[in-house]
Amino acid sequence: MTVEDSYIERADDSLQETYEPPMSISAYLERIFETPASAAHASKYLLSAIEAAGTRTVVEEGERKERYRFFDDPHNDGEHAILGNTEVLNSFVDDLRSIAARRGKEEKILWLDGPTATGKSELKRCLINGLREYSKTDAGRRYTVEWNISGVDSSAGLTYGDDPEPDENDWYESPVQAHPLSVFPPEVREALLADLNEGLDDHIPVHLDAGLDPFSREAYDHLEEQYRRQGVEDLFSTITDERHLRVKNFVVDVGQGIGVLHSEDDGSPKERLVGSWMAGMLQQLDSRGRKNPQAFSYDGVLSQGNSLLTVVEDAAQHADLLQKLLNVPDEGSVKLDKGIGMDVDTQMVIISNPDLEAQLNKHAEMEGSDPLKALKRRLDKHEFTYLLNLSLEAELVRRELTNETEIWEADSYEQLEERIREPVSISVRGADDAVRERELAPHAIEAAALYAVVTRLDAESLPPGLDLVDKALVYDRGYLQDGDERRYEEEFDFGDADEGDGGIPVTYTRDVIADLLHEETDRHHADLDVEEVIMPRDLLNAMAERLDEAPVFSGTERTEYENRLVPVKNHVFGRQEDDVVDAIMRDKRVDEATVEEYIEHVYAAVEGEQITNERGELEEPDPLKMKVFEIEHLGRFDESDYDGAVAEQGPRQFREEKVITALNRHAWRNRDDDFRVSDVDPREIPVIEAVLGSHDWDDVGRTYEDLEPSQWDDPPSGTETERIKEKTIENLQEMFGYSPASAELTSRHVMGQVSYRWD
Repeated sequence: MTVEDSYIERADDSLQETYEPPMSISAYLERIFETPASAAHASKYLLSAIEAAGTRTVVEEGERKERYRFFDDPHNDGEHAILGNTEVLNSFVDDLRSIAARRGKEEKILWLDGPTATGKSELKRCLINGLREYSKTDAGRRYTVEWNISGVDSSAGLTYGDDPEPDENDWYESPVQAHPLSVFPPEVREALLADLNEGLDDHIPVHLDAGLDPFSREAYDHLEEQYRRQGVEDLFSTITDERHLRVKNFVVDVGQGIGVLHSEDDGSPKERLVGSWMAGMLQQLDSRGRKNPQAFSYDGVLSQGNSLLTVVEDAAQHADLLQKLLNVPDEGSVKLDKGIGMDVDTQMVIISNPDLEAQLNKHAEMEGSDPLKALKRRLDKHEFTYLLNLSLEAELVRRELTNETEIWEADSYEQLEERIREPVSISVRGADDAVRERELAPHAIEAAALYAVVTRLDAESLPPGLDLVDKALVYDRGYLQDGDERRYEEEFDFGDADEGDGGIPVTYTRDVIADLLHEETDRHHADLDVEEVIMPRDLLNAMAERLDEAPVFSGTERTEYENRLVPVKNHVFGRQEDDVVDAIMRDKRVDEATVEEYIEHVYAAVEGEQITNERGELEEPDPLKMKVFEIEHLGRFDESDYDGAVAEQGPRQFREEKVITALNRHAWRNRDDDFRVSDVDPREIPVIEAVLGSHDWDDVGRTYEDLEPSQWDDPPSGTETERIKEKTIENLQEMFGYSPASAELTSRHVMGQVSYRWD
């Protein structure tokens, strides 16, 4: 088989798995009694699609939360994932669950509000992508009906065009995705649903109040009239015989089960909501002076969204429609014409920027006489905000600059930190038409993301001793490192201030970076392309300096954001400084296996347990190993703190208060899992994290007495400074992903600052 043939075969298999052959109504009944979820009403189906994707645990604003993977756009490789706003999305799902269960919110229209670039449009795309892919699965099959009236009396012509060809061309699908159970008389349908729900393993029963759509009703009534005239007794069986009625599955998409009204869509309210009459077809279908529903276009948003989801995008542009939608959730019906109504089963969602709220509140001072009061009561608001997590903002910035769509998931914050700090290489075509690679140095994306987050936080609620960078770190990690201690989010009182409504949006950050990529720098180096590197300080300076050029910020905002720049610069420099120190001291680091062994021995010693050695045998924890680690690596104690190898009071207390307490905290925070010491990342223990990750300049000075930071830019040949610099540049590349050019620039910047205080 050729490569080309293999792709065609895969495409064949994909369609084969997606579509089923049409079935009779009796076969459909058999199917839904085996899998009742197949008959779910719109809100329940949407809820099932969201829940089917599962959940994952995230940390947002310092708190652990369960997040539905559906909103990570998993079926589309994360291309339209919604980053952050997990609490808002969970609230959205909770409301959806109440609506599906008919617990008092059926009349609500779900409203997603918030500033631009906060993920509202991504929600729409997530819903479309997720529902489309779910409808291709066995669990998510969605069904409707199609009709064939040929062979009875075709004078009415169930068609949108000229007389059709016979056979398969005589079949016409319900244009509004009519539910197959809607063909049954109401009292029979009610009994059928009661039996169906008895076998449903779910707390939310299936319900269906909708009758046949006008198009299908025309077919049904025509068949009924013809067979009644012929004296047929089993009318329903004859009308729904598979010669006339078939049930078919369809793939949910925009226009079929999902209706989306865009800001640029126009027309009368009725045209936008349900569709319009086609004059030519009315003449063609001779219906004795009445309007034949077969001559209706059914291209309005409610018609397209019947059976599942209706989205009004940029709702402020369609404010005139919102009042007309008031009774749709309640009554579940709309009018095509005075005498022709259509039942609809759809979950309504409207999406807007803050300007809609301004329109809704324009009569607020009238209080009881406010003409929009009823509408406001029906709208259930869920407000998106700008991201308040550094890691999420860094991920979003990268998405804006590259084609990366992978969702950042990590087993520890250290793994997430590696993603935050990563460099980015971007190809840029210059005025000379040549393509060159520009590098956003390590920590550049981190710096931009941190600055944006800091501008969105409330400064008034800061506890004493903390700045906005500290708050941002608590929100992202869930804790703040303070020496040997970790202070967790619940220990801080940040108040209840609204945050994320304002600040620097990601679009501003993206545009500043885009401009910098095409600008020249005045850096030069004999051997390295340092002119192609954008450093964190370059990006931060540009973001602050160009605030005056951005019309979206007021004068007060510009001043406030400029004032928040310094602590961000200080933090980012500290991160660069840590990189350089770690690179210098790479050979002096404690390996992780040694640390893990120490933790295991301490836990066993304190808890009175044994450990398993390399031969699989149980043995007592080794007091000498613990002593050596505490003296040589921790530097906390000396020989006087031990009686031989046995720890005295000081080390024993240290083990219980610093190591075991941290292990217990980890076990509590992860209490849904079975606790095993071997599963704990050593960095979960603050005092150990200090050993693994850090030396300081005092350590560097003691280890390398002849190092001269002032000579770093151009160290004399044969000196220790030259040797250390060469190794440091190499380590920065291997350990942290620096390029030779960004390693040179970063180490120069750090050493230039260190040289002032070295002596």
